[in-house]
Amino acid sequence: MNNPVVHFEILGPNGPEAIDFYRQIFGWDLREAPMEGYDSYAYLPEPDTGIGGGVGQLHSTDPEANGSGLVTIYVEVDDPSATLDRAVDAGAEIALPVTAIPGVGTIARFRDPHGNVVGLVHSSNT
Repeated sequence: MNNPVVHFEILGPNGPEAIDFYRQIFGWDLREAPMEGYDSYAYLPEPDTGIGGGVGQLHSTDPEANGSGLVTIYVEVDDPSATLDRAVDAGAEIALPVTAIPGVGTIARFRDPHGNVVGLVHSSNT
């Protein structure tokens, strides 16, 4: 499949509480790790089935950190910049410009015309 969903994030106003919640209800092996742009973050390594993801809290200065929850899927793309441009041309707004994340790759996020936030990622290992 072209451009598969490869990652998810579940973010809220209290990252440690969210991390504990998802550990408790699903038994996820969430591993806490500092992540640029987040006050707290724990990642779920890619399991045998399904996709990996993260749970945490954005920095309070991030425009997406509006005090409510935020669930985002990330789609693997060859060129986040070109894909972000196509999304904007189709009516989306940029939520996070193209950003390099060491050890991950390049990410970006847009808000579609209905308000949904979708992430783009070009992984370092692709």
